[in-house]
Amino acid sequence: MWLIFAILSAVFAAATSILAKIGIEGVDSNLATAIRTMVVLLMAWGMVFLTHSQGGISSITPKSWLFLILSGFATGASLLCSFYALKIGEVNKVVPIDKCSLVLTILFAASS
Repeated sequence: MWLIFAILSAVFAAATSILAKIGIEGVDSNLATAIRTMVVLLMAWGMVFLTHSQGGISSITPKSWLFLILSGFATGASLLCSFYALKIGEVNKVVPIDKCSLVLTILFAASS
C-alpha cells in the first residue's frame, strides 16, 4: 500500500511544480507560497478531523514536537526557495535541481 501512496506523491509533486509555475505568473513568490500553504494547512487539518486523529496531540513527545517543528521550518524554507526559483527560472530547469533533494536525503540518512 505504501508504494501506491509513494507513486501518488510523485504524481502530485510533479503536478505541483507545473501548477505553481502557471499560478505564480504576476504574483509575488512569497504571497504565492503563503496561499499554497494555507490550502495545505486546511487540507491537513481537514484530514485530522475527518479521521478523528486530533486526540493524539496530547501524546506527542517533546522530541517529536521539536523535530516536527524543525521539519516545518525546512518545508517552509524549501517552498519559499522553490517558488522564487520557479518565479524567475524555467520549470524544466528548476525542478530537476529541486529533485536533487532525493540524493541529499539518501546522503543525510546514510550519515545519521
